[in-house]
Amino acid sequence: MDYRLRPATPDDDAWQLAIYASTRADELALTGWPPAQREAFVHQQHRAQQLHYRQHFPRSACQLIVVADAVAGRLWTDPRDYGLHILDIAVLPACRGQDLGTRCLLALAAGGQRLSIQVEIHNPARRLYERLGFVTVGEPQGLYQPMFKPAVQPEECLS
Repeated sequence: MDYRLRPATPDDDAWQLAIYASTRADELALTGWPPAQREAFVHQQHRAQQLHYRQHFPRSACQLIVVADAVAGRLWTDPRDYGLHILDIAVLPACRGQDLGTRCLLALAAGGQRLSIQVEIHNPARRLYERLGFVTVGEPQGLYQPMFKPAVQPEECLS
């Protein structure tokens, strides 16, 4: 599955909301809330996340993952002195299980810079990050475990 990244624009807010909602669907199904309450909660949390990222990570870039001209997910990154921090990577349910997230992460790693991410400690994606060479750093911070992938050294590319 070929993909490309394109910068998210304000016109993409409905896609951004759909992607965010897909990451919370399993959790919200357990609440017993009526659909209208779940929807209102997702809207509020989505807005809060967007504002938080823009306020606290002003140099960050949100890109949509596009497959055959259809939005399949998003990748939100923040440049740091040591490399690149992944604020969020999410793939829509219809596109999951097709190695799209893996290929996005491998492409970031191919840039040769150190990558970091904060992963919820019970998130199954943590196994993916470990398979791709991310390692844990220190103790969990609340519900999140810091992880990083060391920068690839040029000589490693030759072996």
